Amino acid sequence: MEYIYAALLLHKAGKEIKEDNLKAVLTAAGIAVDEARVKALVAALEGVNIEDAISKAAAAPVAVAAAAPAAAAAAPAAAAAEEPEENKKEEEESGMAGLGALFG
Repeated sequence: MEYIYAALLLHKAGKEIKEDNLKAVLTAAGIAVDEARVKALVAALEGVNIEDAISKAAAAPVAVAAAAPAAAAAAPAAAAAEEPEENKKEEEESGMAGLGALFG
């Protein structure tokens, strides 16, 4: 995670995200640098529009958070829609039992 933070810090500072710059940020933060991870991150970020990726990532939790209450609200409504039928059956059965008691 610290490698991503270093890349974001470089981006925010307007610096190029390249191996030397990443190593410098990580070293300054007191993190032991893994050369392979630095190379992999630089290669993965090549050609990526970071501003676009950040804006898409920022919008995603809002969509998920908005969908969750809607789904939660739909579940009780669906359960409530089923409830009257069950209650009707129980009422009919208890009513039938009562009529049976009257006629023997």
